[in-house]
Amino acid sequence: MGKGAFGSVFRGALPDNTLVAVKKLEGSTQVEKQFRAEISTIGNIQHVNLVRLCGFCTEGSQRLLVYEYMSNGSLNSFLFAGSQKLLDWKTRFEIALGTARALVYLHEECRDQIIHSDIKPENILLDSDFNAKVADFGLAKLVGRDFSRVLTSMRGTRGYIAPEWIDGLVITSKADMYSFGMMLLEMISGRRNVDMSVKEHTKQYFPIWAATQILNGNMMSVVDERIAIHADVEEVRRDTLASLVCILKDENERPSMAQVILMLQGKMNPDTQQVMRSLQYLVEY
Repeated sequence: MGKGAFGSVFRGALPDNTLVAVKKLEGSTQVEKQFRAEISTIGNIQHVNLVRLCGFCTEGSQRLLVYEYMSNGSLNSFLFAGSQKLLDWKTRFEIALGTARALVYLHEECRDQIIHSDIKPENILLDSDFNAKVADFGLAKLVGRDFSRVLTSMRGTRGYIAPEWIDGLVITSKADMYSFGMMLLEMISGRRNVDMSVKEHTKQYFPIWAATQILNGNMMSVVDERIAIHADVEEVRRDTLASLVCILKDENERPSMAQVILMLQGKMNPDTQQVMRSLQYLVEY
């Protein structure tokens, strides 16, 4: 089905004909670490918006992880230029909510808080009804509720990594908030945050361009032009403002994931001053 830095993913079937996706970890010194991370995190939890680990296999140097099969693949294949299929605004909005609910569960409802550390479109899988399920816990970390365990080695993907990783600060669940905010901007716009194919300097780092447009009152210009005509203006406003407060430089000013859900649902309004600070930070970034 696909191949990445971790190895390959195959489609298979169990004896009862249940379709599964099998990840074969290979070609990396981090194989054992990723294998154990997946089992120790997702292997012990269940949520409608988390991909389910059905089982695993270890034999010699072989490390296999068996997941429920997600027929629509990953979110990134539906968002960006060149995508064969296009997600309408309502579907994107529901995927954002589903992802947010998964993060609430990981951050606030598990016995031990789980920091995913690599939230991005490639790690959001979609089932046959386009329900979102967070996947790939190879970089995830269990953190005690007393925050006695501190993450030190950098984790994540360029374009989604929170400033505190780079600044060498203590890492909390707010790092996932930053990644979610960046991904939400991509879902709204259908554009990569870091797009090296765009020549104009002002658009090379998309969040700067988007922040400038919003600051100038052109919020709808940020929406993917392929679906903008059918987008709900109020939902666009909620999503855009929520994404901006998620990517505030100071992690203490970012909302919790539960608060983000309230923002997306229109039950809570972001602090306007926070949004302005977010915009200013991005423009000066």
